[in-house]
This record gives sequence, structure tokens and C-alpha cells, in this order.
Amino acid sequence: MPIGLQIEELKKWFEIGATYESYLTNSGDSAGTWRKASEQVQFSEQQTTMLANFVREMKVIVISGIWCGDCSVQCPMVAAIAAASSQIDMRWLDKDDAIELSNLVQINLGNRVPTVLFLAEDYALVSVFGDRTLSRYRALAKRKLGGACDVSGIATEQEEFDATVQDWLNEFERVQLLLRLSTRLRLKHGD
Repeated sequence: MPIGLQIEELKKWFEIGATYESYLTNSGDSAGTWRKASEQVQFSEQQTTMLANFVREMKVIVISGIWCGDCSVQCPMVAAIAAASSQIDMRWLDKDDAIELSNLVQINLGNRVPTVLFLAEDYALVSVFGDRTLSRYRALAKRKLGGACDVSGIATEQEEFDATVQDWLNEFERVQLLLRLSTRLRLKHGD
């Protein structure tokens, strides 16, 4: 666990976080890009079933920036995942307003966004994931590195979007399984 991220502090950050709709409403004109990306998120029947079958509550804090291009693509995906599961309770923090928390979960020594903190039902830190998913990095590498780095598996724009959704779904599922198999939570819930 990153130094300084105790349960009480994570609970405090979670409680001051905004709901997705409130976060967008208070973000002005930039929210339009996010809303447009939200319309592009579609889950398969299998993905929908997987999310509906989550049994462990997870609390999720998303540190983002409404101005951020990666956030405008990925955050609507994350919000759609949360909306599809009754077990996910998500809160949103602007990186600049939550710089103390962002400093504690830096990625490659930077305050990257989006950064997602996955918490157990009691606010214990389970996982930190963020910046870009593997699919986003592959596409970015192909665009920025060009012929110098021919990365296999690079997809078209819609395929990249769908692959990024799947990357996020994989992380949510991984955390759900971690919570579901947790000895302390199995003892608590008697399962």
C-alpha cells in the first residue's frame, strides 16, 4: 500500500468525491466530449452478465481531469462499468482538487490521470490502476513511434475503443475476484 493511504484517509477522499453526473455537471463545456464517448460504450451480453454477477461491494475513486484527452475517452468507460453493477460505488475527484491523494498514487513519478483506486467495502485499498490501458498504449505507440516500432495487435479506432473497454472490464473483474476470494472477506460474509 502506498505510504499514507490508510483506510480513514481513503474513506475521507471517497466521501468528498462527486458522483459521475455531478462531476460532469460541475465541469462546464468540456463534459460534452465525455458524454459523447459515453454513447459509444456498449457491453456484450457476456460483459453485462459478468458485471451483474458481482457479489462483493467495491468502492472506487477516480482521479481525473475533465480537460484530459485520455480521461475523456476512458472515464466514460469506467463510469459505464460502474453503472452496470449494483456492487460498484464510484466517486470522482479532479486531480488538481485532490493533489495530495494524486501525489500518493503517482505513476512513473507523475500525477497521471485517470488513476483509479479500487477499495474494498471497508475502504481498504485493493488496487491502483491508471493512466492508460494496454490497448491505449499499443495504439499510442503505433501512432507516436511509427515504423520504428511495429507493435502487433494494434487495432482500428473502434477496435481500440472496444479493446480499451475490455481492458477496464478485465481490471474490474480482477479486483472483484480478489475481493471474492479474500480470506478476510469470506470470513466476514460466511462464504
